[in-house]
Amino acid sequence: MINGKIRFASGLLLLSATAGFAQSTGPPVVTIKQGSSVKLRANSVNATTYQWLRNGIPIQNATLPDIEVKEAGTYKVVAYNTEGCESDVSDAIVVLVEPVISKSADMSVKKDADLRSIGVADMYEYLITVTNKGVDQATQIKVRDMLPPEVSFEKFVFSSGEAVYDASSRTVNWDIQKLDSGKTAEIRIKVKALSPGQVKNIATVSAFEVDPDPANNSSTNEKNIVDIMIPNVFTPNGDTKNETFMIPGLEKYEANELTIINRWGATVYAKKGYKNDWAGDSLAEGTYYYLLKVKAGGNKWEVYKGYVTLLRGKR
Repeated sequence: MINGKIRFASGLLLLSATAGFAQSTGPPVVTIKQGSSVKLRANSVNATTYQWLRNGIPIQNATLPDIEVKEAGTYKVVAYNTEGCESDVSDAIVVLVEPVISKSADMSVKKDADLRSIGVADMYEYLITVTNKGVDQATQIKVRDMLPPEVSFEKFVFSSGEAVYDASSRTVNWDIQKLDSGKTAEIRIKVKALSPGQVKNIATVSAFEVDPDPANNSSTNEKNIVDIMIPNVFTPNGDTKNETFMIPGLEKYEANELTIINRWGATVYAKKGYKNDWAGDSLAEGTYYYLLKVKAGGNKWEVYKGYVTLLRGKR
């Protein structure tokens, strides 16, 4: 009888069902990863119930031979027989939890469009560039780009990864399996301008890993679709038809500048606030080059370059 109770020989044995022990000069040690578990088992002759302890403190409701352990600590167990007699406290087993080291991938996305001026019905391309600026490899990368109603999707020109266009949601779904630190991936998307105005859309990127800088996970592009048509020929011959260099749609812009240059590079006409009234003056027939600037909004100017042929003979 010890402290009013009769102790019995228990022969306790602790086992692990899911991990191996590391034996040193001290108690056996088992290491598990954070979020996982290890099963410990107590074997005792004539035992009917048990009490498990963690760091010397009884664990509530831990009275079975087996216990599933998820927390770090020093575990021991006491066994009880049918008469309520308790065994000696078992030898200890130490459970260590290996912390999960979160990987980091700073994903950055940039969306650009052709710099040239685009009118209704013109084709142009978007370029989306994704960069892994983080220290670890990025995986399960997803880029999403919902095209605005002012354009129609035509085709993918190039993509490093798997790209699919969902017509029902007008969304480009671009998936990249992995991207090493410091590396980039690109996709080019050809679209067709359907209506004039400021076309705005946003591309976003995400990855499986933790992103320390979500501020660069989206990129907005604004592209102005102009509503002007620049002819490549006009005939100032006195028949009242096509007498001037007429640029339909020019009146929709708050400001413009027109410069006409001959084949030798000399300026033969220049006008701020052009009113579609240049008739070639006394210039000879031939091809001339134009430089047209239109103010598209705010301080943003669109620039058009091309050639126009002046013909004076009646047709």
